[in-house]
Amino acid sequence: MATDRRSAGARTPAGQSGRGRRRGSGRRPPRGPIVRRRPPRDRDQDDGLNSDLRARLLAAVPAIAIALFLVIEGGAIFALGLFVLGCVCLHELYGMFARAHPVRLAGFVALAGLLAAALYGDQFQVLLVLAATLPLLFGLTLLQPRPSVGGLSVTLLGIYWIGLALAHAVLLRGLPHGLGIVIDVLVGTFLGDTGAYFGGRLFGKRPLAPTISPNKTVEGLLIGMLCTVLGVWIAGRYQEWLPGTHAIVLGLGVALVAPIGDLFESFVKREARTKDSGGLFGAHGGALDRLDAVLFAAVVGYYIWAAYS
Repeated sequence: MATDRRSAGARTPAGQSGRGRRRGSGRRPPRGPIVRRRPPRDRDQDDGLNSDLRARLLAAVPAIAIALFLVIEGGAIFALGLFVLGCVCLHELYGMFARAHPVRLAGFVALAGLLAAALYGDQFQVLLVLAATLPLLFGLTLLQPRPSVGGLSVTLLGIYWIGLALAHAVLLRGLPHGLGIVIDVLVGTFLGDTGAYFGGRLFGKRPLAPTISPNKTVEGLLIGMLCTVLGVWIAGRYQEWLPGTHAIVLGLGVALVAPIGDLFESFVKREARTKDSGGLFGAHGGALDRLDAVLFAAVVGYYIWAAYS
């Protein structure tokens, strides 16, 4: 019986007994510090950044070309181009909240009125159009198959957010040296958005607003703001009529409000439970996704430059 027990023990797998494991191993594994190798991510990360940069440039080049043409032409052509762009933005916004039944016609009519008032008048005429918008909207709301306060509210959101901002862009273009200032605002906004994106990808650690936009970071925000100020200041070096201090103030104004515009649109999309506002720029989203920061920057740019003019 003893022999049988020893034979059975000899056949016991090493994994079932510490004694069998020591006999079966032959030697103990060497002890020492455990060295964890970092996975080779650097090349993949660089390829991803380069791919994103190429995709962003491909999407931005035609948009920049059209924007420059409209800004340089100015006048009615600039206002007409903004009307088309504004209609696209309103269409995207109202599509995200289609369940509220917004009054699309009222939004388009108000946009046209605001742009015309900014082109042929001034702030007073823009205010008159804005005041007349509410009774017009109420009347058109009552003609809807399902009139509701929700639809009225979404329509007003588009008028104030998109229509009023584009009207300020027309007002800014009409100021002395408005051509250069509009370009400065666009350059600062574009560089700030690009700097924030790649700065966040490379150095981002602390989330900026996780409940609204989880991918935005504090580091990306600071890098983007720095890029905006530097971009406007450098652009001002080629404009003899723009003092350096004025350029810095303009850059700071854009740097402060442009990220708010970005977060504002992210909040709207979160409430609408959608990732992108539309598909005008393919994988880069819709018109609102590209203009969210500009809609805020154009307003602050107008009031800063109007104070200096």
